[in-house]
Amino acid sequence: MTAPDFWNDTDKANQVISKSNELKRIVDEVVFLKNEVASGLEMLSSNDDELKEMVKADAPNITKQIDELEIATLLSGPYDKNNAVLEIHPGAGGTESCDWANMLYRMYTRWCEKHKYKYEVVDEQKGEEAGIKSVSLIIKGLNAFGYLKNEKGVHRLVRISPFDSNKRRHTSFASVDVTPYIDENEITVDIKPNDLKIDIYRSQGAGGQGVNTTDSAVRITHLPTKIVVTCQNERSQIQNKQKAMEILKNKLYQLEIEKKEKEQKELKGVQADINFGSQIRNYVMCPYSLVKDLRTNVETSNVDKVLDGDIDLFINSCLKGIR
Repeated sequence: MTAPDFWNDTDKANQVISKSNELKRIVDEVVFLKNEVASGLEMLSSNDDELKEMVKADAPNITKQIDELEIATLLSGPYDKNNAVLEIHPGAGGTESCDWANMLYRMYTRWCEKHKYKYEVVDEQKGEEAGIKSVSLIIKGLNAFGYLKNEKGVHRLVRISPFDSNKRRHTSFASVDVTPYIDENEITVDIKPNDLKIDIYRSQGAGGQGVNTTDSAVRITHLPTKIVVTCQNERSQIQNKQKAMEILKNKLYQLEIEKKEKEQKELKGVQADINFGSQIRNYVMCPYSLVKDLRTNVETSNVDKVLDGDIDLFINSCLKGIR
């Protein structure tokens, strides 16, 4: 940062400053917590019972901060610091699955709000009777992908259906896909125009400037990979197409990364335990209350709290690799 030509490349300079600030924040946190622990130990060694009670009362808060710092230091993957693209699609089951997908959508947006992450809905397709057919959003904030990457997979719900007049128990499935959102300038993906099928159609949102009045929504299909990206929430067709292309580039880039990782694992003779499409978590609301992650065996009986966005228990256990 002290180099004379540091500001010649503004984008690169800003990336370095961001990295520097991030490292300083971690170091400052370590120093603060180290001093707090040392101070607490000193107070415990005194003969003042009031001081000892103060230390005991503050201990859970210090422990929580240390745990949070430990989790933050585990986010060392190449794209963990990035924003995330999160998509939710219901499985077979019609209205039941669409409603379950919508419940997951709410769960993740509530999680974002609790952690002060911003999110941008890129595309949302409403269900015919209830819920959603699909939703795609960009979650913006430091470590968004690192925290959410292990949410990728199939989520299963068991409950008494609110749509069944006979009050029978139903099982619903929905898939969650999470990919890192990589800056367009960092991606070198060769996309041939002939490989793209671009459809323009009328937006199906709740209304607003331009929405539902013009054919501005864009659907791009990458024919070789069958990847489909839609965007309808921007104000113009041009903006929707640009956003859709950005997400398509991210998906193709991530596909190349996954191919390379798969090749490396095959060379080593190691097969991944969890693949996309595997059931990762059960949410049971009847005949008992339980949310259980099948990869870590971590569970809680407070289903409502989890569906209200309190999923850090599962996120952190996956990052720590608890089994």
